[in-house]
Amino acid sequence: MVNPSISVDCVVFGFDGSELKVLLIEFGRKMNNADPSQLKLERKLPGSLIQEKEDLSAAAQRTLVELTGLTNIFLRQLYVFSDPNRISRPEDLEWIKNTYEIPVSRIVTVAYFALVKIDKSVLQHTVEGVSKWHGVQSIKQLAFDHKQILMKGLEVLSQQLLNEPIAFELLPKRFTIRQLQNLYEAILGIEIDNRNFRKKVLNVPCIKLLDEKEKGVAHKPARLYRFDKAMYEKDIKKKMKYNLNFIRFTD
Repeated sequence: MVNPSISVDCVVFGFDGSELKVLLIEFGRKMNNADPSQLKLERKLPGSLIQEKEDLSAAAQRTLVELTGLTNIFLRQLYVFSDPNRISRPEDLEWIKNTYEIPVSRIVTVAYFALVKIDKSVLQHTVEGVSKWHGVQSIKQLAFDHKQILMKGLEVLSQQLLNEPIAFELLPKRFTIRQLQNLYEAILGIEIDNRNFRKKVLNVPCIKLLDEKEKGVAHKPARLYRFDKAMYEKDIKKKMKYNLNFIRFTD
C-alpha cells in the first residue's frame, strides 16, 4: 500500500565525457478533446509515492531500481518540495489518480540526486526501458514541477562540486585531466583556463598520475589519472587543510 501524500523524486545526473545529462521518464498523457488513442508525450523525473512501510531512502533506491535498473550508486537527499499547490493542475492530479488508483489532493515530495558513470551497462539498462538520458542544457520543460526540482539539483551539485570529491562519481576510475575539466565546465556552465586548471589539479595530492595513456583515440593519447579515495578520507580524518576545493574562479 502506498502513502498518497508523500513521494520521492530522483534527479539522476550522468556524464558522457563532454555533456552533463539527466535521466528522464517518458510517458503518454491523454489530450483534452482529442482522440483517446492519441497521447501527448511528456517527460518527468524518476519518482514514486512511498510505500507505507518503507523509509524515504529505501523508496528512492527502489524507484531507481524499478525505473532504471541502477543499483549501488551515489544517492543523497536534495530538498523537500512542500508547496501546497505544487501538484494542482487537473491533468496532473488525474494522471496520479489513474497511475496509483487512489485519489490525491496534495503531495509532498522529498527529492534526491544521484550520480552515475554512464557506461555500456548503464546505457543498456536505460535504452531497454522507458528512461532516457537528456542533456541538461537542452531541457526546456518537464511535467509537474520537475523542472524546478532539476534546477535545484543542478544548483546543489554545483555547490558541492567545489567542496568535496563528488566529481569522481561521474567519471571512470581512470580519467584524463581534460575529462575532469569538461565535467567542471558542464556542471558549472563556464569556461575554465586549461593551464590554470591543470596546475591546480596537479597540486591535489589525492589525484594520482598513472603510468598509462588513453587508448583507441584519434588524437594524441593523454595521460591517465585516478582519484585516491582512501588517501582523501585518511587526510580528512587527520583534519588536513587540503581538499578538492582546488578551483577558485574568484581568485
